[in-house]
Amino acid sequence: MASNQNVNESSLYQKTVLSNGLRIVTEKIPYVRSVSIGLWIEAGTRDELPEQNGIAHFLEHMVFKGTENRNAFEIADALESLGGNLNAFTSKELTSFYAHVLDEHVGIALDVLSDLILHPLFDRAEIEKEKNVVIEEIRDMEDTPDDLIFEYFFQDLFRPHPLSLSTLGKKEIVAKLTRQDLLNFLQNHYTPNRIVLAAAGNVEHEQIVELADKYFSHLSGQSQRHLGNLPELRAGRYFWESTAQQTHICLGCPVIPYNHPKRHALLLLHTILGSGMSSRLFQLLREQYALAYSVFSFADFYLDTGVFGVYIGTDDSKIDAALKLIHSTFQDLRRKKMNPTELEKKKSELKGNLLLGLESTSNRMSRLAKMEIYLNKFNTLDDVIHDIEKVTLEQILSVTEEFFSEERMVETILKPKT
Repeated sequence: MASNQNVNESSLYQKTVLSNGLRIVTEKIPYVRSVSIGLWIEAGTRDELPEQNGIAHFLEHMVFKGTENRNAFEIADALESLGGNLNAFTSKELTSFYAHVLDEHVGIALDVLSDLILHPLFDRAEIEKEKNVVIEEIRDMEDTPDDLIFEYFFQDLFRPHPLSLSTLGKKEIVAKLTRQDLLNFLQNHYTPNRIVLAAAGNVEHEQIVELADKYFSHLSGQSQRHLGNLPELRAGRYFWESTAQQTHICLGCPVIPYNHPKRHALLLLHTILGSGMSSRLFQLLREQYALAYSVFSFADFYLDTGVFGVYIGTDDSKIDAALKLIHSTFQDLRRKKMNPTELEKKKSELKGNLLLGLESTSNRMSRLAKMEIYLNKFNTLDDVIHDIEKVTLEQILSVTEEFFSEERMVETILKPKT
């Protein structure tokens, strides 16, 4: 049963750790009738070897193709017939299997979720069929240049580190994956110390703990992640070709990990630069100079690093002009061309986006899991709001000077074939 339990008295958050190391985190939201519940596995693309690239994502697909207790239709029907839904995703560092159901159906939801990762069949005939599905998914991505550019950008940014690998994998590697490959990956990475069960909504923590103990107490084994050394930054301009008519550009650099104290300053910079139509880059490149239809910034954070970048789709003849304007926007921030009024407006925008997003139980469940995995603690909304509010102009300047010099930027450019 449980080896320890924490209750944060300032919120409706609770945490329990089973004796095998599996963590359970819940947040009770009594005014809703639903529960979002997810199994989060600390395994993703960065846990793959180059010769097995795509296996984490393929495994995520394959568990839905049948278990010892349910066939593929029964898995899909189990929650849909109750008005709920079931889904999953794979990312660079995490795999998540999650459901959204009425509170009265949380037991069925966890029964199905646990069945997926504890009793998958990995039927050989289904494996061969699903390979075709995933290969088509890869082809679809390759035919979508505003998705493909991010694959190339991460290659240019992190090669040869596993963070450079495609989450979908390579067609030729996926085609060779075997049942034993899947079983080995499951055994090596889906260990209880790398599983977080998160639930948010009209949920009773004790009920979730009892269900988790029922399904997972027998699960044993421990495994540790090997993050590896990050590569040296190879700043510069990298060109790729596609059959698209437009040029797609990503430029950016490695930044800070998820648990870094400057994370909220960087998120504010993201809001200032390229989050929404009022952002500096949108106003400059689209509204003022009409260089692009789509322009935005992005920020993501991992265990030991992070990524900040800008995406733009533009005409081949406008590459230099667009990049010059982006770099000049970075330089303006380094030259302290920002006033307290703009900063306060962007703080309000970031706080508003956060609070509106957390009206969703799914987003709250996701937030619970990520805080457990990346921070090993729970931050209340008041904590997060306080962290945003205390960011100063000096901290914005410090982060800008540290990361946003032209000498640190990787520029990935996907051009039409000539």
